[in-house]
Amino acid sequence: MNSVLDFTATSHYYGQNMTGVAVIDYGMGNLRSVAKALEHVAGASTIEVTACAERIMQADRIVFPGQGAARDCMAELQRLGLDKVVREVVRTKPFLGICMGLQILLDCSEENDGVPGLGIFPGRVQRFPAQMRDSHTNDILKIPHMGWNQVRQTTAHPLWHGIAQDSRFYFVHSYYVNPADPMQTAATAQYGVDFVCAMAHNNVFAVQFHPEKSHDAGLVLLANFMRWNGKV
Repeated sequence: MNSVLDFTATSHYYGQNMTGVAVIDYGMGNLRSVAKALEHVAGASTIEVTACAERIMQADRIVFPGQGAARDCMAELQRLGLDKVVREVVRTKPFLGICMGLQILLDCSEENDGVPGLGIFPGRVQRFPAQMRDSHTNDILKIPHMGWNQVRQTTAHPLWHGIAQDSRFYFVHSYYVNPADPMQTAATAQYGVDFVCAMAHNNVFAVQFHPEKSHDAGLVLLANFMRWNGKV
């Protein structure tokens, strides 16, 4: 595989013009790992982990990571006033959601007896069914889904550039997204059931897996994001 920085520029990329990335800090998730992975592919761009609404609004592109419970995520976003900020920046800036940063974009989640999301993507988040079995061994599958899994790209997108079909990414989750619009599905994976693991619409791309923990394929995706202008 070529270096993660060895890309051919296309109309989907700004090249060297973009200078600032805001990683939204609402107190949940391993932000250091995300920031370090972005720094690895950032070139001359700056990476800032911040909860400051003004700094987020000023950034050229936005990364929205997260892990933990949907209820706690929404509560912290609202406490910090960042729910309004996220709704604003997803309208105009290249935006990457990671793990909870995907799930919270939907209308609602089954988690914690029902939690409203940001409603940016129509659809809901649901728990993996109990007693799922491995299709090859018939063993009962553990929840959460944790570890490496193949990702099946279902649509062409600039963030998939240079990433082979069925590349493996790292997952940790008990819930998965069920979008109302199948055209917004960008990739699926299989764990007892086929589930959507990436969504895309206009300038927004969001994934269930953790690119910052996914070695070469994850770094390629992050490098693609650093070059993406939000157009498809």
